[in-house]
Amino acid sequence: VPPVPDSGLPWGLRSRTKAASLIRGGDLDFEGISCDDAGNRYILSETYSAVLQVTPQGQASWLNIAPQMAEEARKAGMLLHANALFEGLAISGVGNDIWLAGERQKRGLVHIARSVDKWACAPVCVTLSEGGLAPQPPQFPGSTPVEMDFSDISLFNGKLFLLDRNAFKVCRHTLSGAQERCWSFAADALVAHRQYPGRHGLTEALIVDDKGAWIGTDNNGVVRNDGEARPTVWRFAVPEGGWNG
Repeated sequence: VPPVPDSGLPWGLRSRTKAASLIRGGDLDFEGISCDDAGNRYILSETYSAVLQVTPQGQASWLNIAPQMAEEARKAGMLLHANALFEGLAISGVGNDIWLAGERQKRGLVHIARSVDKWACAPVCVTLSEGGLAPQPPQFPGSTPVEMDFSDISLFNGKLFLLDRNAFKVCRHTLSGAQERCWSFAADALVAHRQYPGRHGLTEALIVDDKGAWIGTDNNGVVRNDGEARPTVWRFAVPEGGWNG
C-alpha cells in the first residue's frame, strides 16, 4: 500500500485513532469497501479518512481528496473524536461520486465528487449531521438511550441505505441525505440466543440488493449467548413492497 496522503485531519486526532487501530490489528483500520461498474475496489481507512482504490489488476493508489472535505465535516461537528471517524463508503456505478458515513459524535453523511485531478465537495460536502442519544429497541436487554451512530452504507437503486447499529435498523435516505424510511431487524437479531453481552450493537457491514440485505457483525471476539464466537453474516429478505415501497 502506498503512503497515505494528508486528508486534512489534525495530527493529534490521527495519532490517537492510529493507536486505537493498532490495538485492533492494523494502523489503517479499513472500515468499508465498495466497487464501481468497472471493477475498481474502494477501501476506506478510518484512521486517515482516506480512500484506497484498487484496480481489477491489483494496482493500489489513494484518491486525491481535497482537505476541504475533512474541514467541512469538522465544522459540522463530525470527525472530532478518535475512533469515531468515517465508518463506511458507497460509490456510484460510473465511479464519479462517493458517499461516506460518519460514525458518531456526530454521525452523518459526506458527499464528494471526482473532478479532473481530485475529489472535492459536490458542491456541499456535508449532507447530514446529527448527534445526541436515541433509544435502543425494546428487545435489547436493559434498553437505554445511547449515542446515535452509523456503521455502514450501501447504494442501491438510486438510494442510500444506512446501517443504524445501535437502533438495529436499516434506513433509506435520498442521495442528498434526507431520511425517508427505516426497517428494524431487532426482532430477529435480538432473540435470546443471538444476543451479545455489552451495551451497544455490533453490526458493522451492510449490502442492500434486490433480494434483501446482508448484515455482518463484528463481535471483536465476544461470545454470543449460544456460545458462537465467530463473526456472523445475516441475510434478510427484501421488505414487503420492496425497498422503495
